Amino acid sequence: MKKSLVIFGAGKIAELAHYYFSNDSQYDVKAFSVDGSFLKSNSFQGRPVVPFEDIINIFPPDDYNIFIAISYSRLNEDRKEKYLQSKNLGYQMPSYVSSKATVLNDHKIGDNCFILEDNTIQPFVSIGNNVTIWSGNHIGHHSIIRDHSFISSHVVVSGGVTLGESCFVGVNATLRDHVSIGPKCVIGAGARILKDANEGSVFMEKATEASKVPSSKLRNI
Repeated sequence: MKKSLVIFGAGKIAELAHYYFSNDSQYDVKAFSVDGSFLKSNSFQGRPVVPFEDIINIFPPDDYNIFIAISYSRLNEDRKEKYLQSKNLGYQMPSYVSSKATVLNDHKIGDNCFILEDNTIQPFVSIGNNVTIWSGNHIGHHSIIRDHSFISSHVVVSGGVTLGESCFVGVNATLRDHVSIGPKCVIGAGARILKDANEGSVFMEKATEASKVPSSKLRNI
């Protein structure tokens, strides 16, 4: 028998969470919730949307679980705040781990995590609470991913890395083995991290510049 789930959010991340939980989990999505000031419609994905302020009365924690489906806005602070509020209300907060992910760490994964397809999570990795790991990443052995972080796609986290709380790691970034990344760091797309990083550090690779030659002038392509 499937467990009843309410998803917090009514945007693209919530739509994805609805898809994944509905097609690849033991949970049945019964409703969505948003803060009352953001309530624009009473339905989403064919399910009711209720104000978060009223959720405990309509969908009590004894009968429903909740999943916080928010992106990395304000360096994960929005997701963290709603996660902590929901925990304080007494809700169980399941994680979604794709059946198409390779998970070899004895499922040492916290709650409210969102781990999508084609990830490789090697042995002895520890993943905290409220962590998003998008599709197609490598999380190397003995690494630690702390609470509330967001890892985009095609990231290489080498062995023995520690990623601090509330970090953001962009697509195609590489973290060499045994580096320690402090909390609230932003590692931009394509960045290479070869040494430890202090709290609040930002790493941004330069974008590839457009050629002065237009595509209409190119030959042999």
